[in-house]
Amino acid sequence: MPAPPGESRPIHPILEALMTPFALFAGLRFQSYHAVAGFGQFAAFCTAVGAGLFTRAAWLRRDRLLKQLYLVGTMSVPVVGLTGAFIGMLLALEGYRQFQTIGQEARLGGVINLGLVKQLGPVLAAVMLAGRVGCSLTAELGTMRVTEQLDAMRAMAADPIRVLVVPRFLACVLVIPALTVVSNLCGVLGGFLITTRFYDADPDLYWRYSAQFITWYDIFSGMVKSLFFGGGIGLVACWKGFSCKPGAEGVGEATTDSFVTSFITIILMSLVLAKCLNDIDLMLNGGVDSVFK
Repeated sequence: MPAPPGESRPIHPILEALMTPFALFAGLRFQSYHAVAGFGQFAAFCTAVGAGLFTRAAWLRRDRLLKQLYLVGTMSVPVVGLTGAFIGMLLALEGYRQFQTIGQEARLGGVINLGLVKQLGPVLAAVMLAGRVGCSLTAELGTMRVTEQLDAMRAMAADPIRVLVVPRFLACVLVIPALTVVSNLCGVLGGFLITTRFYDADPDLYWRYSAQFITWYDIFSGMVKSLFFGGGIGLVACWKGFSCKPGAEGVGEATTDSFVTSFITIILMSLVLAKCLNDIDLMLNGGVDSVFK
């Protein structure tokens, strides 16, 4: 029976089943094309940011850089320090009884502080930076894109990447080592207070084992990781703001994507850098000392 005028004719079930693989392939091809195109645009964005770092205005315009250093760095110190302190306390609470069963509770300080300096401190500082600063940068730049402020800057022959992105990227890279130091110190102090004041462990042995097993290379590796984390957060947050969809919904979606992508980037960077830096340590020092020697 022919379909009434103005209505589409239903597809036969057999024909629909045959067309399903082709529809899936077309959808996959469409998504792959957009993924590759998006990666190319992000690579061009990173190249433009890198070129902007070599301009004099990026370093000499204090009104741009100092403001971002204050917003990104100084305002993040309390939350980073508080988070680091509680993580150190939690590690001490969870680990003390385990070490006590083998009579090695005095060595807990070396384990806690080594983990904080090499891995947890930089990661915690980066995650808090991504949550507090990265989302803010994305929302700010995304709002400027939606309200066509970026187009207005281009119409006035001003490069939005050099004016807006480069100072924010520099601020993320420059302040995250200091935030990592704050996170490390607060975490070490929190672990020390729980281990020595709550469980009455020997403070002298706590610091002795910490100094014995933490080397300058461990501290250096944590700082190197933090620099990569800060750069990744700055690039991802600014790119999500520059490429957000129109409307308030687009800004909200870009802000969420910014944090999720930054977090995944931090974890992947942490894994790769841990492998590379541990291999370098193995070549330089012949391995690591065990806390149970």
